Amino acid sequence: MTPTQRHTLTLAHSPDPDDVFMWWPITGKIDPVRKDEHGFGVVVEPPRLDTGRFAFRAMAEDIAVLNRRAIVVGDLDITALSMFTWAHVSERYQLTACGSSMGEGYGPKVVCRRGEGGRPARTIAIPGIRTTAFLLWRLWEEMREATPDLGARGEPEIVELPFDQILAVVSAGRADRGLLIHQSQLTYASLGLEQIVDLGQWWGERTGLPLPLGGNAVRRDLDARCGPGTIGEVVALLDLSVQFALRQRDESVRYCMQFAPEIDRAQAERYIDMYVSPLTVDMGPRGEAALRRLLDEAARLGLAPAVGTIDIARAHR
Repeated sequence: MTPTQRHTLTLAHSPDPDDVFMWWPITGKIDPVRKDEHGFGVVVEPPRLDTGRFAFRAMAEDIAVLNRRAIVVGDLDITALSMFTWAHVSERYQLTACGSSMGEGYGPKVVCRRGEGGRPARTIAIPGIRTTAFLLWRLWEEMREATPDLGARGEPEIVELPFDQILAVVSAGRADRGLLIHQSQLTYASLGLEQIVDLGQWWGERTGLPLPLGGNAVRRDLDARCGPGTIGEVVALLDLSVQFALRQRDESVRYCMQFAPEIDRAQAERYIDMYVSPLTVDMGPRGEAALRRLLDEAARLGLAPAVGTIDIARAHR
């Protein structure tokens, strides 16, 4: 098949290690810094897998940016997004069975400077109001039996920042609390910060379920645009990509570390063990049950529209 006969599909993921780890076998490796005029990564190594009638064009972008783009524009063919965001775009995007990030008794953390956990918080730095981490923080604040940090004086002021700036802002005293996602969950202690709560642990103790943080989604109109069965074909390639990356673990870890220079090899390995799990290969009934619970909680708080049937896209082989 010639390049002109192929369908080029855009594939956006966050630059955190688990996302980078999964998709390079079908997109090719991209430069962690250089981008083209449209924001897509400059390819430095070609794809390792035969992708048939499709070519994939990769973009690595902050998850808050991808969440906003999914809601406001919705142009990307395949995109990472927060599960909380998916509730807002479920009519346009279908989640795939593979590619989810789920915490098993761990997840986003609320941190402060060491020794300041008992003080009232005037500000909290968060990685985006459409992130699942923010939803979890809201649920935690609602469900705590203790008085919230500011008591009758109101909730902390919310400051949205790129996830990789939150540690420095809290460490410097420019925010009293930080809501950490991605690899920041592993490095906060080295900056003199301490954990107030692990929201993934709290969720697991409360529900007995994994915490569905992020997902991978495809546009529902792919079959109409590229032919019947396209979504199933694409999901099959996504499956193969995850499985290939796991088989080539050493190469995958070395590649994803280029996007997270602040962590060492041991931390990268630990992070991949946490967030590229059997539930990433296929969320299965347990992952779907966790997602159902999360979406129902978001709707109950009035933070997201109610989602009816959760129809997960699976591979056609």
